[in-house]
Amino acid sequence: MANNSFQGSDLQGKSHFLAWDEEYKHVTWGGPRSISMLEGLISSSSLVLDLGCGNGRFLLPLSHKYNTIGTDVSLTAVRRAREYLFKNKGKSEKHTECVVSSITSISFSDNSFDAILCLGVLQHLLEHERMQAISEIKRVMKSGASLVLEVFGTGDMRCGGDEVEKDTFMRKNGIVYHYFTREELGSLLSGFEILEIKDLISEKKFNGKPHRRHHVRAIARL
Repeated sequence: MANNSFQGSDLQGKSHFLAWDEEYKHVTWGGPRSISMLEGLISSSSLVLDLGCGNGRFLLPLSHKYNTIGTDVSLTAVRRAREYLFKNKGKSEKHTECVVSSITSISFSDNSFDAILCLGVLQHLLEHERMQAISEIKRVMKSGASLVLEVFGTGDMRCGGDEVEKDTFMRKNGIVYHYFTREELGSLLSGFEILEIKDLISEKKFNGKPHRRHHVRAIARL
């Protein structure tokens, strides 16, 4: 199923992709995260792609219920995800693996996956890269497959800074942050059947002051 197409040339001119490897040298394991947004959409025999899996916070719980492949552009992240899987997977009989791959050139064959989970990833791409990523996601999904996306929203406390494109900012660590409206995410998913798209608003306190966190989540079917 893997086509082994990922090469260093895929990252030429993409320093904001390469910046993730340095970032993951400092990111600590925060424990597994809920996958409830995917449960109920697919069967236990499904093959799931955790696209942009990072150090495995969603990959680990996915591996307990589904045959799962995780990918990330950072070799450091993939190594750490593998370590967490090895230590915590337990007695699950589900097949799990984790490989290095770019979201704009996914290293798997057409029509490979029953579901794709892509949480907190598209927000780190420039506009043309977001289009490439969606095209690649469509390519590797089976007909009728499910897609769960979550991204930063424009109402988030962090929206702003050194703007490089509309609502897109470059941070000092070299990583891109784009902030979506619900309408923009819906437009990006043209060609999908959108089952749900909604704003997720929460509040966090920093130094005793409340700050708004805004995400947009979409659940779609190809």
